[in-house]
Amino acid sequence: MDQMAIGNCSIVSAQESLPEYEIDDQQAGVLPSIILPEIYRTKSGEVVFPRYTQEEKALHWALDRLAGWKLPGKEHVEEYVRSMYRRNFRPRTYASALIAIYDFLSGVRASGKTCLEEITKGDIEAFIEHEQDRHLMLSTVRTKLHCVNAFLGYGIDTGVVRAEVLARRIRLKKPETLPRAMDPDDVKQFISGIDNPRDLAMIMVLLRTGMRIGELLNTKMNDLHIKDRKIDIYEGEKNRQGRVVYLSDDAMAALKAWLKIREVRPEYLFFAQGRKSMAYSTARLIFEQYIDKAGLAHKGYSLHALRHTFASELLNAGMRIECLQPLMGHTSLDVTRRYARLTDKTREDEYFRAMTIIERGEIDGYYRCDHQVQAFLEENEHLTQHG
Repeated sequence: MDQMAIGNCSIVSAQESLPEYEIDDQQAGVLPSIILPEIYRTKSGEVVFPRYTQEEKALHWALDRLAGWKLPGKEHVEEYVRSMYRRNFRPRTYASALIAIYDFLSGVRASGKTCLEEITKGDIEAFIEHEQDRHLMLSTVRTKLHCVNAFLGYGIDTGVVRAEVLARRIRLKKPETLPRAMDPDDVKQFISGIDNPRDLAMIMVLLRTGMRIGELLNTKMNDLHIKDRKIDIYEGEKNRQGRVVYLSDDAMAALKAWLKIREVRPEYLFFAQGRKSMAYSTARLIFEQYIDKAGLAHKGYSLHALRHTFASELLNAGMRIECLQPLMGHTSLDVTRRYARLTDKTREDEYFRAMTIIERGEIDGYYRCDHQVQAFLEENEHLTQHG
């Protein structure tokens, strides 16, 4: 049986029912409060089953998860987790913090950065937008942002993260509505300023398919079917349900122009220079540059606004919401209704169209009783006039 001596005890690590730990000298110096084996064996041979506090178990869980990470700043995350233990954080806080930090650093890595020293405020903004695009509850995004800020604050205190990253922290206010769709004139002005074939193709596909940005960036060449004018999405970013989206004439034209000059080798449909794919933060930066070029920066449009624009334009063009729902990848019509906004002109036209049908008595079935309604109203008016 393999044993490792620590003080008057040795850790049993060869039993199949127990986890095995690779412990270096530095880690051994802080046992047993940091790395938590399931049992001890004293030098006299007695087996001891130690009782760990919930805080110790939480720390053990966090360090175990960290062992498999391949993200920038992993060693600093471990230091931060240990500091949480020293400050007596609640056990469930470890899970919330690790999930948020992992998601944040995944975005940092995807942008091509390799260390915490390279992090900027833009990385935090990209993280927030990415989480909002997943349609998480505002309270969830706030919690994750709080965890990330706490970690970055620790990094600033230890001299790893630049102080300006958290200067004037971003505050998330509860929006009255979801991000609005772009105005039609703004869409034309925005598109007219895009002169890069790759960027134009990316924007037009988002605008004409309603794809989430994560879904588009994960689209591979094999998912694109030019002949059938469609893209297969095998797993939706939000609900993990696949769907098919279709390509309009202008989206097809932009795609063909991109494919004509695109390198053959990369697996993904869209990729950044020198990379196999494109990070969310890169796509966001591209969008913002063209928004600024079009003079629309003051309107607060986000990359996700293209998806809202897609839904609103189709609804105002007369598409039934039941048809729009699967194109959006929604499991509920209520979510689709929140996305798609009717213009005032569409509401006005729909009102007068419906009233014309009602006044003509052209409603079929059970509801065709306009003459009865009219008689009822006349009778009540007569009674009112006579007290």
